[in-house]
Amino acid sequence: MAQDWTESYVGSLLDKYARRPGNLARLIVDAGPWRGGLDYLGPDGESSHSVAELEEKSASLAAYLAANGVAKGHPVGVLLPKSPELVVTALAIWRLGAAYVPLFTAFGTDAITMRVTDSAAAYVVTDEANFAKVEMAAIGGCRVLLVNGEAPGTENWSAALTTAPMEGYAEVDPRDPIVLLYTSGTTGAPKGVPVPFSALAGFEAYMTLGIGLRDSDRFWNLADPGWAYGLYYGLIGPMMLGHRILYVNRPFDPNTVEEIWRRYGITNFAAAPTAYRAMRGAIGERKVPGAPAVMSSAGEPLNPEVIAWAKASLGVEIRDHYGQTELGMVINNHNDLRLRNEAIPGSMGQPTPGIRAVVVDSDFREQGPGSEGEVAVDAASSPLFWFPGYYHAPERTAERFSPDRRYYLTGDVASTDEAGNFFFAGRSDDVILTAGYRVGPFEVESAVMAHPKVAECAVIGVPDELRGESIRAYVVLRPGVQAGPELEGEVQKLVRERLAKTSYPREVVVVEELPKTPSGKVQRFLLRQAADG
Repeated sequence: MAQDWTESYVGSLLDKYARRPGNLARLIVDAGPWRGGLDYLGPDGESSHSVAELEEKSASLAAYLAANGVAKGHPVGVLLPKSPELVVTALAIWRLGAAYVPLFTAFGTDAITMRVTDSAAAYVVTDEANFAKVEMAAIGGCRVLLVNGEAPGTENWSAALTTAPMEGYAEVDPRDPIVLLYTSGTTGAPKGVPVPFSALAGFEAYMTLGIGLRDSDRFWNLADPGWAYGLYYGLIGPMMLGHRILYVNRPFDPNTVEEIWRRYGITNFAAAPTAYRAMRGAIGERKVPGAPAVMSSAGEPLNPEVIAWAKASLGVEIRDHYGQTELGMVINNHNDLRLRNEAIPGSMGQPTPGIRAVVVDSDFREQGPGSEGEVAVDAASSPLFWFPGYYHAPERTAERFSPDRRYYLTGDVASTDEAGNFFFAGRSDDVILTAGYRVGPFEVESAVMAHPKVAECAVIGVPDELRGESIRAYVVLRPGVQAGPELEGEVQKLVRERLAKTSYPREVVVVEELPKTPSGKVQRFLLRQAADG
């Protein structure tokens, strides 16, 4: 894959983001207001917002937050839907040099409380629709700024925007965090990932080479900014390159995608395989004229049958990409013409310039083509590798590296071919990929066990044609209680309220006991084997 231009290209990104201080909000404002800004399609209509408008409001909000103690490096939680207020809040946080803490709007109280308290967030910015999930007593001294409506103990968004605007931008060191994003909790509680300013080098590389974003493109990333792909590449990436973003704050409806493509002139589109599968179901074999010329997929492996459908019906090859919260997107079927190769069905592509990805065995020996092993990043030979370690968790950080710290270990199993393409084989942990979201069993199990009838619980993913995987919970009841027909609905409601609408088990199976190791650890793989059989 080596190209003469890649070394100088990566060097230019490092010069821009990793070798000197900077400020993300200033980068966004300076990137080109003539085409930046926001188009918003909400429940009650649509609106357009220029960079100048967003900057003016964010400067006032930044001044308000600064006057109330928010300073460089301080985490600020954001529990907002895709909206102009979210963009204003993000720009204000970054103007201050503070760290944006995404709180997914489908989260329940437990998930929100955990992230707010672990990050020691100075503020949570939310709206009336989501405020009910914020337990004021549980989040301690964290203050709440309410975008609309009023509630005891909260501060008012409209009043905050009357503050005299903050002048200038707080520069941050390349190692300083601009985002503190929590993983979904694949093995234990969710882990905080501090995203440093230097990560912007990798973000730009992916937007340019993976997404293939050109100056003339109109881009739409369907992913939610509460998670890495939607935040890194649906908000930060496009705006730092001067591109106008599109936020659709409506329930996803595959029947409306075509109309939105036409209304906003979308030429470059990104979504999770779940969305593409739903679109396939809605569109069928009908030919769709005027589809975006470039389409990307991320979040879980893309089904070959969906790729074939898109070629036939949309006239477009959807190209699969691979990454993690801790890495950004690092292995791609690149859309940039300088790197674009034939996409092989089932392949997640090749490493992006600036990243050396390999497959290693359990002794951290690099494997040749055809041999399965764990996907790893050779940190010493990857100038765009930016993961600094988990937030206040050195032991959990150590688990993700080889003993000599050379290799970052993804936990995913793959193989390569002679051309350097990577082929995903499975996961070495128990993460569930459902509807494009990574769901860790630990959080779901903890929520299920809050039900008064449940003594033990184990959660696995089972194949689901639409979602990729759906969640199944195996439960052991407390002595002397009966399941009853209402148990499944009660458990589902409990998990939706406590965690997220994306995390509830679609099946609840009552069992006498769970398979365990002699030391008492649940063996989920045996449950998966039984489910497959």
